[in-house]
Amino acid sequence: MERSLKNVLVVSFGFLLLFTAYGGLQSLQSSLYREEGLGVTALSTLYGGVLLSSMFLPPLLIKKFGCKWTIVVSMCCYVAFSLGNFYASWYTLIPTSILLGLGAAPLWSAQCTYLTIMGNTEAKNVGKVGRDVVNQYFGIFFLIFQSSGVWGNLISSLVFGQTPTQEAIPEEQLLSCGASDCLMATAPTNSTQRPSQTLIYTLLGIYTGSGVLAVLLIALFLEPIKDAQQKSEGEKKSSFWSTLLSTFKLLRDKRLRLLVLLPMYSGFEQAFLAGDYTRSYTTCALGIHFVGYVMICFSATNSLCSVLYGRLSQYTGRKALYGLGAVTHLSCIVALLLWKPHPDQLAVFFVFSGLWGVADAVWQTQNNVLYGVLFEKNKEAAFANYRLWEALGFVIAFGYSTFLCVYIKLYILLGVLSLTMLAYGIVEYLEAKNPGRPVVAEQTKPTEEAETETVM
Repeated sequence: MERSLKNVLVVSFGFLLLFTAYGGLQSLQSSLYREEGLGVTALSTLYGGVLLSSMFLPPLLIKKFGCKWTIVVSMCCYVAFSLGNFYASWYTLIPTSILLGLGAAPLWSAQCTYLTIMGNTEAKNVGKVGRDVVNQYFGIFFLIFQSSGVWGNLISSLVFGQTPTQEAIPEEQLLSCGASDCLMATAPTNSTQRPSQTLIYTLLGIYTGSGVLAVLLIALFLEPIKDAQQKSEGEKKSSFWSTLLSTFKLLRDKRLRLLVLLPMYSGFEQAFLAGDYTRSYTTCALGIHFVGYVMICFSATNSLCSVLYGRLSQYTGRKALYGLGAVTHLSCIVALLLWKPHPDQLAVFFVFSGLWGVADAVWQTQNNVLYGVLFEKNKEAAFANYRLWEALGFVIAFGYSTFLCVYIKLYILLGVLSLTMLAYGIVEYLEAKNPGRPVVAEQTKPTEEAETETVM
């Protein structure tokens, strides 16, 4: 096996192990820790850390430690979050959530930088086009990485399915499930639904072990790599500050001011699925052991549709795909407002999560393409804005999750979706009128392009 491909596989399987643990834990936070809204508050705090770290930390840590050790240090932040769940309280979950959030942006930036440099280096050695090799390496990475959502949720469902007796959920509780849930965000968890502490510790042990294996895999087997284009200390400092300022300077572009709603809505809708659908629909009506299976359906449809949309967009264009995503989410939101979840309707729980994945795949794929096309000369600043506004969407949605009824959250989601599509329509209209419109300002050449935008 060639050296560069070996390193790509090491990174890919390291992230697979790490996010098998984190993805499963994220889906369970709102269901396991309902008391006083601890779970969703931890998630809100986590994405607040992501918001801050995406603006400041990545260039500093990569410059100081290099890509390999930035990945290792950042992965340790994720392991700390798993350890904090062993004794879940405000004094353990909130600090470890902040730590994870601060580590998330450097982790992804270092991963993207590593694969980009590795791809360009390999391309020079074999006489190929750099972009082609880089795209090939990112394709391998995401092919392996995307399956983490399936494995993490499968593990949680198999472990929690070991509960000896799954008592029937009382009809009185079912009446408060779904859109009418106003109390469960802060109410103590029903004893018939919460797994035993032994099973929780078993799951956390598996997740923590998976995270530790990821750290060891990267630390022992990933080769350090350096960018061939070394800059002086002063130039790097200037580059950091210019990049930071360019993130906000790009907001002078009217199109970007309109398009900030797209990543914000992406944060809102993902937060609703992870924080509210898993708790107020799945856990409330079926039990926590079904959360993993329902989220597997979301992850599988999301991954398959992401691949499909990449091919379809060549024939349909982005407008048709955005229309599909908007109509699908609009239909789901209206149906969730009207539906009264009941254990007898088991298939419906999977239909909703599957359809949510169909629409979410539109936002995850087409938003990146749209930002890359419209702001071609300012990709770095454009994608920094993307990460920032998506993180803000997560923070707001998880923030109000603890004190609003589910039906109010659905109405908010409906309003944000409507405003988002209106703003997107205006941008498409402006582009149709001015197809050759230049971007606001020339920046330095883009270094980490659309590949830098990933799900945290």
